[in-house]
Amino acid sequence: MAHNRSYKPEDILFPNQVITESKLVEEMEKSYIEYAMSVIVGRALPDVRDGLKPVHRRILYSMHESGLTPDKKHKKSAACVGDVLAKYHPHGDASVYDAMVRMAQDFSLRYMLVDGQGNFGDMDGNPAAAYRYTEARMSKISGEMLRDIDKDTVDWDPNFDESRKEPRVLPSRFPNLLVNGSSGIAVGMATNIPPHNLGEVIDACVCVLDNPEAGLHELMEHIKGPDFPTRGIIMGRSGIRAAYATGRGKVVVRARTEFEEFGNGRTRIIVNELPYQVNKRQLIKHIAEQVKDKRIEGISDLREESDRHGMRVVIELKKDANPQVVLNTLFKQTAMQSNISIIMLALVDDQKQPKILSLRGILDEYLAYQKEIIRRRTEFDLRKARERAHLLKGLLIAQDHIDEVISIIRSRYDDAKEALMERFGLDEIQAQAILDMRLKALQGLDREKMQNEFDELQKKISYFLELLADEEMLKGVLKEELIAIRDKFGDDRRTEIQDVEDEIDIEDLIEEETCAFTLTHGGYIKRLPVSEYSAQRRGGKGIRAMATKDEDYVETVFTASTHDNILFFTNTGRVYVKKGYNIPEAGRNARGTNIVNIIPLDPGERVNAMLHARGFEEDSFLVFITRNGTVKRMYQSALKNIRSSGIRALTLDEGDELISVRQTDGEQNILICTHEGYAICFGETDIRPMGRDAVGVRGIKLRDGDYVVGAARARAGGTLLSVTEKWLRQAHAHRGVCPRRR
Repeated sequence: MAHNRSYKPEDILFPNQVITESKLVEEMEKSYIEYAMSVIVGRALPDVRDGLKPVHRRILYSMHESGLTPDKKHKKSAACVGDVLAKYHPHGDASVYDAMVRMAQDFSLRYMLVDGQGNFGDMDGNPAAAYRYTEARMSKISGEMLRDIDKDTVDWDPNFDESRKEPRVLPSRFPNLLVNGSSGIAVGMATNIPPHNLGEVIDACVCVLDNPEAGLHELMEHIKGPDFPTRGIIMGRSGIRAAYATGRGKVVVRARTEFEEFGNGRTRIIVNELPYQVNKRQLIKHIAEQVKDKRIEGISDLREESDRHGMRVVIELKKDANPQVVLNTLFKQTAMQSNISIIMLALVDDQKQPKILSLRGILDEYLAYQKEIIRRRTEFDLRKARERAHLLKGLLIAQDHIDEVISIIRSRYDDAKEALMERFGLDEIQAQAILDMRLKALQGLDREKMQNEFDELQKKISYFLELLADEEMLKGVLKEELIAIRDKFGDDRRTEIQDVEDEIDIEDLIEEETCAFTLTHGGYIKRLPVSEYSAQRRGGKGIRAMATKDEDYVETVFTASTHDNILFFTNTGRVYVKKGYNIPEAGRNARGTNIVNIIPLDPGERVNAMLHARGFEEDSFLVFITRNGTVKRMYQSALKNIRSSGIRALTLDEGDELISVRQTDGEQNILICTHEGYAICFGETDIRPMGRDAVGVRGIKLRDGDYVVGAARARAGGTLLSVTEKWLRQAHAHRGVCPRRR
C-alpha cells in the first residue's frame, strides 16, 4: 500500500533534530564576546597575583612536575614543549617554544625564569635555534614562583581533556608582575607593564606592610621607576608618576652614549646601552639609511664593535660636525630614544576581571594574595602536624604497653584492631598504624625519640594556631620571607633616571584646593576641604568638625593648600615633611589617621608641632623652644631637602626635648612660659640664626624643678590668656560645666 506522505532527507538522517531560530546580529555579538573573553583570560593578559599568562604558568609547572629544577641537568627543549602540549596547552608548539625562549632571554626579562643552554636569540633579532637543539631547566628564582605549591596553597582546575589538574595561579613568592613586567594585546585592550628592580619592589611591599596608609610618594621613595634589563636612561619622572598613580603613563628611554676623541681632533659617538626591546641591527640599518638619504648629517662612518664583553656601536663624525647636534638628531629621528607606554592592566581575583591598576593597587592585590598563601600553607602544616601527633600519641601508648599490644596482635589476629581500640582507647587510625608495623619494628621503637618528636609537634601546633589567629604575626612572616628573597636575588638598579626641566609632574595633575588640617593631642591627623564648612548667623548651632577619643582634643588646626608642605617636628628634634595631598582626607565626623601611619616615628617619638609652608623661603625663620629653656633660631630654607626618614632640625642635650616651634618673619617677639608660672618675652633678633646641627642658646633661666610648658609669638597690644593646671583638673572633674570666664 502506497503512502502519500513525503519525507525530507534531513528527517531521515536526523529524525530527532530540533531547529532553533536565532537572530544573526545577536548570535554574532554573543559569539564575539565569548571569543574575546577567551582571548583575554586564556591567552593575552597576566594575572595580577603571579604576573603570568597561562602559557608561561603551564611551562613552569610542567618543568616543576618533570623535576627540571635548577639543581638538575638541562633537558631538551623539545621534551619540555612536548610535555606542555600533551598535558596542558592545546595550541601550537611555536606558541609554547616562543614563550619559553623569551623566559630564557636576559634582554627580555629582568630576572630570567628559564635557564637556557644553547642559542636562545639575541638583541639583533636573530631567532633562537630550533627546540631540538636547545636545552632548558628552571632558573633559581623561578623556584620561588612554585614554592609551597604542594601545600594546598592554590586552587586547581582540570586541564583541557580533564585527565589531570593544573594550578589556577602559581604561589609566586615574589611580585613577578612588577619585577618582570608583561605585555600583551587582547581583544579591545592591551597591557604593557615594564620590568622593575626586585629589591625596590620588595622594599615597597614591606613599606605597605609597615604602613598601610602609604601613598604614592612613600612608594616612590622605594620604587624609583622601571628597571630595564637592557639598561638605558629614563628621561624625567612625570610619566612614571602618572603611570603609578593612574595605571597609564609614558616614559622616554634613551640610549647611553659617550663621546670619544680620535684622529686629528675628530669625535665619535659610542653607544653602550639601548632602550628596552630595540633591535640593534635594525637600529644600525635605520641610521645608515637616514645618513644615505641625508636626513642625518655629520656622520662619516658607522660600525658595530659589540662582543661578549658588552655592546659597542661606533658612530664616527665628520671633522666639522657638532657632536651634540648629531646626537640630538639621532635621539629625535631613530630608536635611540623611544617612548614606552605603560598600561598596567591585569586580571584580578578568581573572576579574572581585567582592571587597570595603580602601583598601590597592584601591591595591595599581591600582598592580599600572599597573606592567603601563608594562611593556607599554615593550615596545611597544622593539619599534617596534628595528624602526625595523633599517630605518635597512639604509638606512645603502644610503646608503654608493648608486651600487651604484641600479645593482643598475636592472639586475636582477626579482630586485633577492635581489641586495641577497646583496650587502650585508640581510634581506628591509631590502631591501624600499629597493625601496619611489623612486630620487630614495633618492639624496636625508640620511646624517647618519639616523645621528643611529639613535644616538638605540639610546639609547632601552638605556633600555627597563634599565626592563624594573629594578623600582625602573619604579616611579619610575609615580611621576613620577602626580605629573604630580596637579599638572595636582589641586585643593583640598571636603568638610570635623569631629571628633566619643565616636565609636568603628578602634582600638576592634582587639583589644588584649600583644606583644614587638624592634629589632635593623641596624634590623629586629617584634612577636610574648607567647602565642608559654611558661615552661619550669630545664633547658629555650628557643625561637628572632628570626632575624638576620650581625653583627646584638637591641638593644632590651620588651613593650607593641598600643594603646600606640611612640616612635622617631634620631641626628639627631628622634622618630617609631607605634601598636603598626602594627608588622608576624612569626613567631618571621622577621627582621622594616626600620625604613625603618615611618618615613620620611632618608639616614644611624638609630634609636638605641625606647621605649613608653601616653600622654604630665605626670609622666613623657625624658632625652637625646648623643655630645659633652650632657644634656637634657624632659616626655614635650611629644611629644603628633607628625606622620607626625616632629618635632624635641632641637637638636644641629654634629657631635653623639643616643646614648641614657631614660624616668624624675623621681627617677632617670643614668649616662653614655664610650669611654675614664670614667663619671659624677648625679641627674636636677640638670637642669631644657626645651622641645623646647632644646640641653641639659653632662652630662660629655670629654677629647680621648673620646666618650659609652652611658647608663643607675642604681638604688640595683644592679650595673654593663661590656664592653670588646677583649673583644668576642675574642668575635667565637672565635665559639661564651663566656669565663667572673667
